[in-house]
Amino acid sequence: MNIAYALAACSLILFFGSASLFAAEKSITVAADGSGDFKTLQEAVAAVPAMGSERVILRVRAGIYEGPVVVPTSKTLMTFKGDNAQSTIITWGRNVKDPIPVGADGTNPGVHIRGDGFRAENITFRNTSGDHGQGLAVRVDADRVVFSNCRLLGWQDTLMVNKGRQYFKDCYIEGRVDFIYGDGIAVFDQCHLHSKNGGYVTAASTPPERPFGFVFLRCKLTGDAVPWVDPAGLTPATVWKLPNAHLGRPWRPYGSVAFIECEMGDHIKPEGWSNWGKTENEATTRFAEFGNTGPGVQPEQRVAWAKRLSKEEAANITAKTVLAGKDDWNPADEPAK
Repeated sequence: MNIAYALAACSLILFFGSASLFAAEKSITVAADGSGDFKTLQEAVAAVPAMGSERVILRVRAGIYEGPVVVPTSKTLMTFKGDNAQSTIITWGRNVKDPIPVGADGTNPGVHIRGDGFRAENITFRNTSGDHGQGLAVRVDADRVVFSNCRLLGWQDTLMVNKGRQYFKDCYIEGRVDFIYGDGIAVFDQCHLHSKNGGYVTAASTPPERPFGFVFLRCKLTGDAVPWVDPAGLTPATVWKLPNAHLGRPWRPYGSVAFIECEMGDHIKPEGWSNWGKTENEATTRFAEFGNTGPGVQPEQRVAWAKRLSKEEAANITAKTVLAGKDDWNPADEPAK
Protein backbone atom coordinates (compact mmCIF):
# COMPACT_ATOMS: atom_id res chain seq x y z
CA MET A 1 0.00 0.00 0.00
CA ASN A 2 1.36 3.43 -0.99
CA ILE A 3 0.27 5.54 1.97
CA ALA A 4 1.40 8.87 0.54
CA TYR A 5 -0.49 8.23 -2.69
CA ALA A 6 -3.62 7.09 -0.86
CA LEU A 7 -3.67 10.19 1.33
CA ALA A 8 -3.24 12.52 -1.60
CA ALA A 9 -5.86 10.78 -3.72
CA CYS A 10 -8.47 10.67 -0.97
CA SER A 11 -7.87 14.30 -0.04
CA LEU A 12 -8.49 15.42 -3.63
CA ILE A 13 -11.61 13.32 -4.02
CA LEU A 14 -13.15 14.40 -0.71
CA PHE A 15 -12.05 18.03 -0.59
CA PHE A 16 -15.30 19.54 -1.84
CA GLY A 17 -17.53 17.30 0.28
CA SER A 18 -15.74 17.57 3.59
CA ALA A 19 -17.31 20.85 4.72
CA SER A 20 -20.87 19.50 4.66
CA LEU A 21 -19.77 16.16 6.10
CA PHE A 22 -18.52 17.77 9.34
CA ALA A 23 -20.93 20.68 9.57
CA ALA A 24 -23.39 19.04 11.99
CA GLU A 25 -21.70 16.70 14.47
CA LYS A 26 -18.09 16.90 13.33
CA SER A 27 -18.04 13.14 13.32
CA ILE A 28 -17.99 10.40 10.70
CA THR A 29 -18.61 6.67 10.85
CA VAL A 30 -16.14 4.02 9.78
CA ALA A 31 -17.57 0.54 9.27
CA ALA A 32 -15.72 -2.40 7.78
CA ASP A 33 -18.98 -3.82 6.42
CA GLY A 34 -19.62 -0.73 4.30
CA SER A 35 -22.52 0.62 6.34
CA GLY A 36 -20.71 3.81 7.38
CA ASP A 37 -19.25 6.83 5.62
CA PHE A 38 -16.00 4.95 4.98
CA LYS A 39 -14.85 1.33 5.06
CA THR A 40 -11.24 2.02 6.07
CA LEU A 41 -9.68 4.22 8.72
CA GLN A 42 -7.13 5.66 6.33
CA GLU A 43 -9.85 6.91 3.99
CA ALA A 44 -11.61 8.56 6.92
CA VAL A 45 -8.40 10.16 8.20
CA ALA A 46 -7.71 11.58 4.73
CA ALA A 47 -11.18 13.16 4.66
CA VAL A 48 -10.67 15.13 7.87
CA PRO A 49 -9.74 18.79 7.18
CA ALA A 50 -6.13 19.64 7.97
CA MET A 51 -5.20 21.74 11.01
CA GLY A 52 -8.77 21.90 12.29
CA SER A 53 -9.56 23.92 15.39
CA GLU A 54 -12.36 21.60 16.57
CA ARG A 55 -12.29 17.91 17.35
CA VAL A 56 -13.45 15.38 14.75
CA ILE A 57 -14.61 11.97 15.97
CA LEU A 58 -14.14 8.88 13.84
CA ARG A 59 -16.76 6.48 15.19
CA VAL A 60 -15.27 3.08 14.44
CA ARG A 61 -17.86 0.32 14.36
CA ALA A 62 -17.09 -3.22 15.51
CA GLY A 63 -14.92 -5.06 13.02
CA ILE A 64 -11.33 -5.77 12.03
CA TYR A 65 -9.44 -3.01 10.23
CA GLU A 66 -6.13 -3.67 8.52
CA GLY A 67 -3.15 -1.38 8.98
CA PRO A 68 -1.09 0.50 8.39
CA VAL A 69 -2.93 3.62 9.51
CA VAL A 70 -1.15 6.98 9.64
CA VAL A 71 -2.53 10.11 11.32
CA PRO A 72 -0.29 12.83 9.83
CA THR A 73 0.87 15.95 11.64
CA SER A 74 -1.68 18.05 9.75
CA LYS A 75 -4.62 16.07 11.19
CA THR A 76 -4.93 17.41 14.71
CA LEU A 77 -7.67 16.96 17.33
CA MET A 78 -8.83 13.62 16.00
CA THR A 79 -10.55 10.85 17.97
CA PHE A 80 -10.81 7.15 17.11
CA LYS A 81 -13.84 5.98 19.12
CA GLY A 82 -14.62 2.29 18.92
CA ASP A 83 -17.79 0.43 19.82
CA ASN A 84 -15.94 -1.92 22.16
CA ALA A 85 -12.27 -2.70 22.72
CA GLN A 86 -12.90 -6.42 22.35
CA SER A 87 -14.67 -6.13 18.99
CA THR A 88 -13.15 -3.02 17.39
CA ILE A 89 -9.68 -4.06 16.25
CA ILE A 90 -6.93 -2.43 14.18
CA THR A 91 -4.48 -5.13 13.20
CA TRP A 92 -1.07 -5.30 11.51
CA GLY A 93 0.96 -8.42 10.76
CA ARG A 94 4.41 -7.07 9.90
CA ASN A 95 7.58 -6.18 11.79
CA VAL A 96 10.77 -4.30 10.89
CA LYS A 97 12.11 -7.32 9.01
CA ASP A 98 9.15 -7.31 6.63
CA PRO A 99 8.55 -5.05 3.61
CA ILE A 100 7.69 -1.52 4.73
CA PRO A 101 4.89 0.26 2.83
CA VAL A 102 5.88 3.36 0.87
CA GLY A 103 5.41 6.41 3.08
CA ALA A 104 5.44 4.42 6.33
CA ASP A 105 7.94 4.90 9.13
CA GLY A 106 10.97 2.62 9.20
CA THR A 107 9.75 0.99 12.41
CA ASN A 108 6.80 -0.33 10.38
CA PRO A 109 4.06 0.38 12.96
CA GLY A 110 0.48 -0.75 12.53
CA VAL A 111 -0.80 2.68 13.60
CA HIS A 112 1.35 5.81 13.58
CA ILE A 113 0.00 8.85 15.42
CA ARG A 114 1.66 12.11 14.41
CA GLY A 115 -1.19 14.62 14.84
CA ASP A 116 -1.35 16.49 18.15
CA GLY A 117 -4.43 16.14 20.34
CA PHE A 118 -5.22 12.60 19.22
CA ARG A 119 -7.48 10.39 21.35
CA ALA A 120 -8.43 6.74 21.16
CA GLU A 121 -11.24 5.04 23.09
CA ASN A 122 -12.53 1.46 23.19
CA ILE A 123 -10.20 0.07 20.50
CA THR A 124 -7.71 -2.80 20.25
CA PHE A 125 -4.45 -2.06 18.48
CA ARG A 126 -2.54 -5.25 17.74
CA ASN A 127 0.54 -6.51 15.94
CA THR A 128 0.36 -10.21 15.07
CA SER A 129 3.85 -10.69 13.59
CA GLY A 130 5.05 -12.53 16.71
CA ASP A 131 8.18 -12.73 18.84
CA HIS A 132 10.86 -12.50 16.19
CA GLY A 133 11.76 -8.82 15.93
CA GLN A 134 10.31 -5.37 16.53
CA GLY A 135 6.60 -5.48 15.74
CA LEU A 136 4.88 -2.22 16.69
CA ALA A 137 1.15 -2.06 17.20
CA VAL A 138 1.27 1.71 17.83
CA ARG A 139 3.84 4.46 17.47
CA VAL A 140 3.04 7.93 18.89
CA ASP A 141 5.00 11.00 17.81
CA ALA A 142 2.52 13.63 18.97
CA ASP A 143 1.64 15.82 21.94
CA ARG A 144 -1.43 15.80 24.22
CA VAL A 145 -2.44 12.27 23.27
CA VAL A 146 -4.95 10.19 25.27
CA PHE A 147 -5.72 6.47 25.11
CA SER A 148 -8.70 5.36 27.20
CA ASN A 149 -9.97 1.80 27.67
CA CYS A 150 -7.83 0.48 24.83
CA ARG A 151 -5.89 -2.75 24.34
CA LEU A 152 -2.40 -2.76 22.81
CA LEU A 153 -1.18 -6.23 21.89
CA GLY A 154 2.13 -7.52 20.56
CA TRP A 155 5.44 -9.10 21.53
CA GLN A 156 8.52 -6.91 21.00
CA ASP A 157 8.12 -3.11 21.02
CA THR A 158 4.32 -3.18 21.15
CA LEU A 159 4.01 0.53 22.00
CA MET A 160 6.41 3.34 21.13
CA VAL A 161 5.63 6.52 23.09
CA ASN A 162 7.71 9.23 21.55
CA LYS A 163 8.12 12.97 20.98
CA GLY A 164 5.40 14.35 23.24
CA ARG A 165 3.07 13.89 26.20
CA GLN A 166 0.73 10.93 26.36
CA TYR A 167 -1.83 9.68 28.87
CA PHE A 168 -3.07 6.09 29.08
CA LYS A 169 -6.11 5.41 31.26
CA ASP A 170 -7.55 1.94 32.01
CA CYS A 171 -5.64 0.32 29.16
CA TYR A 172 -4.37 -3.24 28.75
CA ILE A 173 -0.86 -3.48 27.26
CA GLU A 174 1.02 -6.71 26.63
CA GLY A 175 4.32 -7.80 25.13
CA ARG A 176 7.70 -9.26 25.95
CA VAL A 177 10.83 -7.28 25.04
CA ASP A 178 10.74 -3.51 25.68
CA PHE A 179 7.03 -3.50 24.94
CA ILE A 180 6.65 0.09 26.19
CA TYR A 181 9.52 2.21 24.91
CA GLY A 182 10.58 5.59 23.54
CA ASP A 183 11.61 9.09 24.60
CA GLY A 184 8.16 10.54 25.31
CA ILE A 185 6.61 11.66 28.58
CA ALA A 186 3.82 9.21 29.38
CA VAL A 187 1.56 8.46 32.34
CA PHE A 188 -0.11 5.06 32.63
CA ASP A 189 -3.02 5.42 35.04
CA GLN A 190 -4.59 2.21 36.41
CA CYS A 191 -3.47 0.18 33.41
CA HIS A 192 -2.85 -3.57 33.18
CA LEU A 193 0.61 -4.53 31.92
CA HIS A 194 1.09 -8.16 30.95
CA SER A 195 4.55 -9.62 30.29
CA LYS A 196 4.50 -12.49 27.83
CA ASN A 197 7.26 -14.99 28.63
CA GLY A 198 9.49 -12.50 30.40
CA GLY A 199 11.61 -9.76 28.90
CA TYR A 200 11.43 -6.09 29.84
CA VAL A 201 8.32 -4.04 30.51
CA THR A 202 9.96 -0.73 29.57
CA ALA A 203 12.88 0.70 27.62
CA ALA A 204 12.92 4.45 28.13
CA SER A 205 15.19 6.77 26.17
CA THR A 206 14.31 9.90 28.11
CA PRO A 207 16.53 12.93 27.31
CA PRO A 208 18.48 14.14 30.36
CA GLU A 209 16.76 17.54 30.44
CA ARG A 210 13.31 16.02 30.98
CA PRO A 211 12.41 15.37 34.62
CA PHE A 212 10.02 12.53 33.74
CA GLY A 213 9.78 9.71 31.24
CA PHE A 214 7.29 6.91 31.96
CA VAL A 215 5.18 7.03 35.13
CA PHE A 216 2.95 4.13 36.15
CA LEU A 217 0.27 4.99 38.69
CA ARG A 218 -1.76 2.26 40.42
CA CYS A 219 -1.17 -0.22 37.61
CA LYS A 220 -1.39 -4.02 37.71
CA LEU A 221 1.51 -6.10 36.42
CA THR A 222 0.99 -9.75 35.48
CA GLY A 223 3.01 -12.25 33.48
CA ASP A 224 3.28 -15.77 32.12
CA ALA A 225 5.85 -18.19 30.69
CA VAL A 226 4.04 -19.11 27.48
CA PRO A 227 6.31 -18.64 24.44
CA TRP A 228 5.33 -17.59 20.95
CA VAL A 229 5.33 -20.53 18.56
CA ASP A 230 6.44 -19.68 15.04
CA PRO A 231 3.75 -21.03 12.70
CA ALA A 232 6.45 -21.73 10.11
CA GLY A 233 8.63 -23.57 12.64
CA LEU A 234 11.65 -21.41 11.81
CA THR A 235 12.08 -19.71 15.19
CA PRO A 236 12.45 -22.10 18.14
CA ALA A 237 10.23 -21.35 21.13
CA THR A 238 12.06 -20.49 24.35
CA VAL A 239 10.36 -20.71 27.74
CA TRP A 240 11.67 -18.39 30.45
CA LYS A 241 10.63 -19.72 33.85
CA LEU A 242 9.20 -17.36 36.45
CA PRO A 243 10.37 -14.90 37.62
CA ASN A 244 11.24 -13.83 34.11
CA ALA A 245 10.68 -10.10 33.62
CA HIS A 246 12.48 -6.87 34.47
CA LEU A 247 10.60 -3.64 35.12
CA GLY A 248 12.83 -1.90 32.64
CA ARG A 249 16.19 -1.18 31.09
CA PRO A 250 17.56 2.12 29.79
CA TRP A 251 17.44 2.39 26.01
CA ARG A 252 19.46 5.57 26.54
CA PRO A 253 21.59 6.43 29.59
CA TYR A 254 19.09 8.82 31.22
CA GLY A 255 15.98 6.67 30.86
CA SER A 256 13.37 7.64 33.44
CA VAL A 257 10.70 5.21 34.74
CA ALA A 258 8.68 5.21 37.98
CA PHE A 259 6.20 2.66 39.35
CA ILE A 260 3.99 4.10 42.09
CA GLU A 261 1.46 2.10 44.10
CA CYS A 262 1.38 -0.70 41.55
CA GLU A 263 0.54 -4.37 42.08
CA MET A 264 3.36 -6.62 40.83
CA GLY A 265 3.04 -10.33 40.16
CA ASP A 266 5.60 -13.07 40.78
CA HIS A 267 6.96 -12.75 37.23
CA ILE A 268 9.03 -9.69 38.21
CA LYS A 269 12.65 -10.54 38.94
CA PRO A 270 13.80 -9.68 42.47
CA GLU A 271 16.45 -7.25 41.22
CA GLY A 272 13.73 -5.39 39.32
CA TRP A 273 15.86 -3.46 36.86
CA SER A 274 18.54 -4.09 34.22
CA ASN A 275 21.42 -1.79 33.25
CA TRP A 276 21.33 -3.15 29.65
CA GLY A 277 24.79 -4.66 30.13
CA LYS A 278 26.42 -1.28 30.79
CA THR A 279 27.49 -0.52 34.34
CA GLU A 280 27.92 3.16 33.42
CA ASN A 281 24.13 3.39 33.00
CA GLU A 282 23.74 2.82 36.72
CA ALA A 283 25.03 6.33 37.42
CA THR A 284 22.61 8.05 35.03
CA THR A 285 19.35 6.08 34.84
CA ARG A 286 16.37 7.37 36.79
CA PHE A 287 14.44 4.29 37.86
CA ALA A 288 12.21 4.61 40.92
CA GLU A 289 9.48 2.89 42.95
CA PHE A 290 7.10 3.72 45.77
CA GLY A 291 4.33 1.89 47.58
CA ASN A 292 4.20 -1.11 45.29
CA THR A 293 2.69 -4.38 46.48
CA GLY A 294 2.62 -8.06 45.55
CA PRO A 295 5.14 -10.90 45.22
CA GLY A 296 7.10 -8.98 42.59
CA VAL A 297 8.11 -6.39 45.19
CA GLN A 298 11.28 -7.35 47.02
CA PRO A 299 12.97 -4.12 48.15
CA GLU A 300 15.87 -5.88 49.84
CA GLN A 301 16.86 -7.53 46.56
CA ARG A 302 16.34 -4.56 44.23
CA VAL A 303 19.42 -3.16 42.49
CA ALA A 304 21.12 -0.57 44.66
CA TRP A 305 21.15 2.05 41.92
CA ALA A 306 17.32 2.22 41.60
CA LYS A 307 15.67 4.86 43.79
CA ARG A 308 13.11 4.38 46.52
CA LEU A 309 10.91 7.46 46.49
CA SER A 310 9.81 9.04 49.74
CA LYS A 311 6.12 9.50 50.47
CA GLU A 312 6.45 13.22 49.80
CA GLU A 313 8.25 12.67 46.49
CA ALA A 314 5.65 10.17 45.32
CA ALA A 315 2.76 12.45 46.28
CA ASN A 316 4.09 15.09 43.92
CA ILE A 317 4.09 12.72 40.95
CA THR A 318 0.62 12.89 39.41
CA ALA A 319 -0.73 12.92 35.87
CA LYS A 320 -1.04 16.68 36.06
CA THR A 321 2.43 17.40 37.45
CA VAL A 322 4.10 15.04 34.99
CA LEU A 323 2.22 16.14 31.87
CA ALA A 324 1.29 19.78 32.57
CA GLY A 325 4.06 21.34 30.47
CA LYS A 326 3.99 25.04 29.58
CA ASP A 327 0.31 24.92 28.60
CA ASP A 328 -0.83 23.44 31.95
CA TRP A 329 -2.39 20.37 30.34
CA ASN A 330 -4.43 18.25 32.75
CA PRO A 331 -5.30 15.03 30.90
CA ALA A 332 -6.83 13.10 33.80
CA ASP A 333 -10.39 14.12 32.99
CA GLU A 334 -10.13 14.10 29.18
CA PRO A 335 -11.47 10.57 28.54
CA ALA A 336 -14.70 11.49 30.33
CA LYS A 337 -15.38 14.60 28.27
